[in-house]
Amino acid sequence: MHLIRRMYDWVLHWAETPYGGPALFLLALVESSVFPVPPDVLLITLCISLPARAWRYALLASIGSVVGGLLGYGIGWGAWPLVNGFFFNYIPGFTPELFNRVQGLFSEYGFWVVFTAGFTPIPYKVFTIGSGVFQINLAIFMIASLISRSLRFFLVAWLLYRYGPGVRSFIDRYFNLLSVVFLVLLIGGFLLLKYVF
Repeated sequence: MHLIRRMYDWVLHWAETPYGGPALFLLALVESSVFPVPPDVLLITLCISLPARAWRYALLASIGSVVGGLLGYGIGWGAWPLVNGFFFNYIPGFTPELFNRVQGLFSEYGFWVVFTAGFTPIPYKVFTIGSGVFQINLAIFMIASLISRSLRFFLVAWLLYRYGPGVRSFIDRYFNLLSVVFLVLLIGGFLLLKYVF
């Protein structure tokens, strides 16, 4: 918990620098294709620290995430044979069996698969890369990503804009419990991918 708390405090410091917005954009971008930490952590911190900029931060996270999703799509479409060993060996949630199941979902549900992955705690990067590997229609992929990621980040921004000060004290008071809940949700997203899909 000490390491997680230090990371949380480090993320909090971005809200006090002029680089909070660019850091959020970059985090959202890399999380959509390769990075394991979701941008919500920094988005929440920035929105709590500067509620007047909540909508701007949600927009930065949305754009960064969609651009990162396009990067993930490109990895799947053009570089998958070169990089699949890395993803299968080092990125949690990536297995050949899971990818075969995801391919079936894409062929049957397309838009809704990308939308669900973009809005929920299901690891979005599995689906951005999978969309490229399975050559999902790029326009459908981009529309689903734009709608789902924007809904997610603007919902977080609205909640924090409306209830910000109370949320910050709640997070500080229950940080350890919230860390465990977040970890359970993250693991639950991977398990959902593995066993349900």
